[in-house]
Amino acid sequence: MAQTRQIPISSLLSNSTDVMFSVEFMPPRDDAAEQRLWNAATTFKDLGAAFGSVTYGAGGSTRERTFRIAQRLTELPLNTLVHLTLVEHSHAELVSILEDYASAGLTNLLALRGDPPGDPLGEWMKAPDGLEYTSELIELVRATDHSRDFDLGIAAFPEGHHRAESLELDTAYTLAKLRAGAEYAITQVFFDVEHFLRLRDRLAAADPVAGAKPIIPGIMPITSLRSVQRQIELSGATMNPEVGERLERAALSGDAAVREEGIRISTELAERLIAEGAPDLHFMTMNFAKATHQVLHNLGMAPQWS
Repeated sequence: MAQTRQIPISSLLSNSTDVMFSVEFMPPRDDAAEQRLWNAATTFKDLGAAFGSVTYGAGGSTRERTFRIAQRLTELPLNTLVHLTLVEHSHAELVSILEDYASAGLTNLLALRGDPPGDPLGEWMKAPDGLEYTSELIELVRATDHSRDFDLGIAAFPEGHHRAESLELDTAYTLAKLRAGAEYAITQVFFDVEHFLRLRDRLAAADPVAGAKPIIPGIMPITSLRSVQRQIELSGATMNPEVGERLERAALSGDAAVREEGIRISTELAERLIAEGAPDLHFMTMNFAKATHQVLHNLGMAPQWS
């Protein structure tokens, strides 16, 4: 099957004069979930998404599904970003995976350390003959025969990674990855734009060159209190007090009111990010289309949902 050429995401970010949007998908667990993913992917492709990313399960638990879904996304066609983590992978396995990605034309890569399997907040263990830091994975990519093929991104953490001892250390780790060869970063979900802005400020102040590389905000459209609480639990992000109060007031009127207020809050967050010069809005879709579509419509970037 002919490959669809992938546009380097760093090229999209440097050449676009308008704010873009992109979407994140998770490898589905069953046929019904996979059909939902393709419905969403087709919707976002038709709306002009700059790219779609595919997550990678802890310990490589979705390795084959990630690869298969990423390949099929390129056939829509949708520019595709594939995730890769270090957890439970040896050096040789990582080299093999990179070879598979390069051979399939999956050349947009998000390099991640990854969460421990089972408990994302548990102890992180380096695999035997594996790598410990994302910067080492970036160096590995840059040392392969396919170095020039891959366009690399990383994760960034507006409130600092939960394993970092301080914001200063978190800033240093992020800059180490950017200096090693990453061209941009996508942030973890946050609920206060100020955290995103302070992250950009810290990086630029610490290194005017590496710190000036594009930082893409990660947005999870708010559809329920449970989904927000779960994201806070997994990521260590904090809730903006005003946002929390608005959601709690909405909850008094039921789930539909929470969703309506959540979409309104997510739209306001996106509007502020656009005003502050974010180059792209990266939506964590959970493989659903409607909530993200509603936010895009509110921003004037999509027609009314039907």
